Amino acid sequence: MKRVKVFAAVSLCAGLFTAPQRALAQAEIGAQADLFSAYVWRGLSLTNKPVLQPDVWVSFPAGSASITVGGWSSIDLGRYDDLDDDISESGAISSFNYAEFDPYAEIAFPVGKSTLTFGAIGYIYPNDEDSPDIANDFGLLTSASNTLELYGKAGFDVPLAPEISVYYDVDKIKGAYFEAAASHDLQLSEKLALGLGALVGFNAGQGISDDPDESSNFDDDGLTHLDFSAGLPLTAGAFEITPVLHVVVGVDDRTKITSPTNTSDAKLWGGVSIGWSRTLGEAPEEEAAETE
Repeated sequence: MKRVKVFAAVSLCAGLFTAPQRALAQAEIGAQADLFSAYVWRGLSLTNKPVLQPDVWVSFPAGSASITVGGWSSIDLGRYDDLDDDISESGAISSFNYAEFDPYAEIAFPVGKSTLTFGAIGYIYPNDEDSPDIANDFGLLTSASNTLELYGKAGFDVPLAPEISVYYDVDKIKGAYFEAAASHDLQLSEKLALGLGALVGFNAGQGISDDPDESSNFDDDGLTHLDFSAGLPLTAGAFEITPVLHVVVGVDDRTKITSPTNTSDAKLWGGVSIGWSRTLGEAPEEEAAETE
């Protein structure tokens, strides 16, 4: 389940350093590849071994707004086959498994010193029920778990760049999840800045339900986790390479799970993001004149 950058995930963990900033005035295309030590989503450990998470997107202007569409994926690296130690979306089916695909679309537009964003994201699991028996012990996610979320975000162009987001699952879970995030760039030199982020999650309906047809992400309503992050963007030609580190403090019992047999109040994960983007066409005449 993708960290919406839309995803700001960008943002870290749902929204920092996961994608380049999209300009509202020009069309852009971009791609990103994240190599992380684990797949942690909303404080939940969906895998606890390395993953590769590629993302491609295109953004284009629509008046003063910007429309972005893209697709994000998660690939399990290595074989997750230790029933005591491994967590895996793919159920230990293979050593290189395409476990999840999330198509998404959003529209963002400025309102004063804020940016409002509305979008939708799908969660699609390509693996099927015909997988080996071992997959059942790892909680294999199949098409039966496919679902859809709608979301809205408000980001503010003020100190600490606060952002408030709400996601509502309209299919399998039918509940809301909220995030509040803030970030700050610590200038280390003229060309180097350390990005610091903090995020808090809140569940309102994505917990355990009495309805047997509904799934859940958390055990209880209320605070789910805290996420503290740091990233150091580095430029290499046309690419931006960002080492990222997260510390997650679990509040909901499920966010404390680190393996099938272990829990912890805090967990550490991180990796590196490699991003590329390109502006298409020329800037609008009005914008070009302002820069002359």
